[in-house]
Amino acid sequence: MNIENIPCTKVAYIKQVGPYGDNNRQSMDRLKAWGKGMNLLNEDSVLLGIAYDNPAFVESDKCRYDTCLIIAEDYVINDTCIQEGRIQGGKYAVFQIEHTAEAVEEAWNTIFSTINYENCQLDEGRPIMERYHSKLLIAHYCEICVPIH
Repeated sequence: MNIENIPCTKVAYIKQVGPYGDNNRQSMDRLKAWGKGMNLLNEDSVLLGIAYDNPAFVESDKCRYDTCLIIAEDYVINDTCIQEGRIQGGKYAVFQIEHTAEAVEEAWNTIFSTINYENCQLDEGRPIMERYHSKLLIAHYCEICVPIH
């Protein structure tokens, strides 16, 4: 676990409402295809997956998930299927994990106990983000960024 201050950043995104899993992957594929078509994907690109709801407490068909691509502040989106927004900046506990379904599931099962062990306090006012740096993906890694106080 590393502590990182993530800046408030402009993103292009697709909102997904429904069960997490395959629908999120489909949204990511659509966003990557759009980004590639707009020449926005390269070795420095960063994609985010933001889950807003815990399926243990929210019905699966109402779970919200944003698939995001960090874009330049001056970039103008001219596509009705892609929305523009900002991610909240702040202090995050960042966990680098293997980019496999098993590793991601294991991380979700252990990150909160690690945060407590490290005497960090979860900031429930900001969502947890999955972060995909192009350079890390090549090495089959991704990150889970947990907002903390």
